[in-house]
Amino acid sequence: MIEIIPAIDIIEGKCVRLSQGNYENKIVYNENPLEVAKELEAYGIHRLHIVDLDGAKSRHIVNYRILEQIASRTSLVIDFGGGIKSDEDLLIAFENGAQMVTVGSVAANEPQLFLSWLAKYGNDKIILGADVKNGMISINGWCEESKQELIPFLANYIKKGAKKVLCTDISRDGMLKGPAIELYKSIMKQYPSIHLIASGGVSSIEDIRELNNAGIPAVVFGKAFYEGRITLKELNKLIESLNEENTEE
Repeated sequence: MIEIIPAIDIIEGKCVRLSQGNYENKIVYNENPLEVAKELEAYGIHRLHIVDLDGAKSRHIVNYRILEQIASRTSLVIDFGGGIKSDEDLLIAFENGAQMVTVGSVAANEPQLFLSWLAKYGNDKIILGADVKNGMISINGWCEESKQELIPFLANYIKKGAKKVLCTDISRDGMLKGPAIELYKSIMKQYPSIHLIASGGVSSIEDIRELNNAGIPAVVFGKAFYEGRITLKELNKLIESLNEENTEE
């Protein structure tokens, strides 16, 4: 059964979405991210992906107070990403309520630091962020492209113990044109033991069903929810039906 993970992206303390990672294409959907989180929780959501977009651009955590508010006032399991570049950033995230963190730029630029975090905190808490555009890993809030190809990048860290991977197809992110299902199926075929979290392009409940049918373990989505293409009632109904299917199996 696929794990359903709505995303809350934060700029200046507000809930926003970008298109293809472009900070110039920002839409503010809610001034109060806590309000969004509570609404999601009320409809049966258990997991949340919070992205500190200010942090990703600034290269250090910025919106940790929003994280703390949501963590302390809901029971949601939160993974947090954006701006985690140092031991101090990592501690700030965990101390303010993140159960997991997603780390991409450090994995691309400072492999020894990433591996030290993996060893210290374990592969249940450290999620490998793999933001990909044209087959290459992008870093620093998608503002820069690294020289690393996706599959060798994944292979290296999976071999060294990474278990959870959040893979975002940047070209599809925020575009509502459907997820890169063939890419995710290809990754799962090569690495069937990982907990792959698909991200980017989800436009409807049917996209989530299709990912589930393809055997993808988890999905992150945002814009489809904020634009009303996926409603809270639909999410609740899907969660219930997936739970029933899982029980029958």
